[in-house]
Amino acid sequence: MAVERTLVILKPSAIQRGLVGEVISRFEKKGLVLIGMKMVWLTDKILSEHYMHLQKKLFFQRLKNSMKICPVVICCWEGVDAVKVVRTIVGVTNSRDALPGTIRGDYSMSMQENVVHASDSVEVANVELKRFFDEKELYVYNPVLLSTLYASDEM
Repeated sequence: MAVERTLVILKPSAIQRGLVGEVISRFEKKGLVLIGMKMVWLTDKILSEHYMHLQKKLFFQRLKNSMKICPVVICCWEGVDAVKVVRTIVGVTNSRDALPGTIRGDYSMSMQENVVHASDSVEVANVELKRFFDEKELYVYNPVLLSTLYASDEM
C-alpha cells in the first residue's frame, strides 16, 4: 500500500452554492489528510493546460468559461490509495449517473457543473499537483489521529 497525494478542485459550482465546508468534511471524515489548500482565480492559460486533453471537444471553451466564473478552492489530499479513495468519494463525472452518497451524486445534476475535479490516476495527480502547488505550499505533518486511521502495517 502506498501513501499517495491527489488534487481536488472545488469548482465554481461548489463555491457559488456554499458547499466548500461540506465537500472538505467528506474527505476529512474518510481519513484523508489535507496537506495543501488555497483559493485561486484560474486563468485561461492554466485552464487550457489543465484541460488540454479536451481541447478538441465542442464543450472545451464552455468548460473553461465555467471555471472562470469565480475563484476555486484547490486542495491536496494525502493517504493510502488517496487517488482511488477520492475518486470513490467524488463519484462518476456525469453527476446524473453518480451514486447517492457520493459528492456528485448528492450535490449535482450536471456533467460539467459537477462540484469537483479530482485527479484520475497517480500519474495525473503528480502532474496536476505541480501545476497548482509549489512544493513549499504542501505541508508534511503527522496528524495526531493517524494511528486510528490505519493498521500499523498499512503505512
